[in-house]
This record gives sequence, C-alpha cells and structure tokens, in this order.
Amino acid sequence: MTVLRRLDHVAITVRDTAEALGYFRDRLGLEVAHAEELASPQVRVTYLDAGNAYIQLLEPLDPDADLARWLEDNGEGIHHICFGVDDVLAAAERLSLDGATPTAGSGRGRVSAFVPGPPVHGVRIECTEFHRDEDVDRTPGWLQ
Repeated sequence: MTVLRRLDHVAITVRDTAEALGYFRDRLGLEVAHAEELASPQVRVTYLDAGNAYIQLLEPLDPDADLARWLEDNGEGIHHICFGVDDVLAAAERLSLDGATPTAGSGRGRVSAFVPGPPVHGVRIECTEFHRDEDVDRTPGWLQ
C-alpha cells in the first residue's frame, strides 16, 4: 500500500514571481491561493489553484542559496513534485532509497520534507501534510 494520499503540487523554479504570474495567473487564469516568503530557505513561494492540485512558483531570494544555484545550473522549470501524506517524516524516510532521515520544513502552514537522497529519474519528491477536509472535502477538483 502506498503512503501517498494525493498530488499536492508541482513546483516550478522562477527568477521573478511577478513575471511568472503574468503567464500562470493572467494568461492561464489560475488564481493565487497562497503566497509567502520563507526565512529559511529564503524563498518566495506562490501557490496557484489548478483544481485538484497546486502549481507552486519558487523564487530564490538569496543569491547564494542552493535553490539559486540550482536555478542558475538548470534554468527555470520544474523543480519537484509534492504529495500529501499522513505522516510527513515517516513517508519521506520510507520513500528514500537508503532510509535516510529527512529534515522537516514547512509551506502553507504545513509540515513538509523532501525525500532524502538524489532525485530519482531526475525528479525530486517532497511530502506535505494531507488534510482530508481541506484537500478533498472542500476542493471541487476542477476550475470554475
């Protein structure tokens, strides 16, 4: 049985959130559901409602941070995919290839953690808290 409950978001690293919103919000018509600036890592995070999941825009705010270096090396584009799970740290550890201990973080007020180790098939995986009432019961699953 899988520990995954649902796709939560697909994260896209961008150089400029305002510019990216010109496409994802203004052109595609996706509404901003949540936006915040995290202190550690220093990043601007914007979640756009895509019906049954989010598009997350990630803008590094510290030019010396890992995300900024990743952006310089890889350019803008998909950074990771995130799944909602019941127990974030246990799921991230179980999904790691070597059972390594994950480090807890946060986003949208929820505990989250990246699966330790290198990306598998070029995809980094993150786990975040699953809340059935918010993620299923109050989510129509389509866009108006």
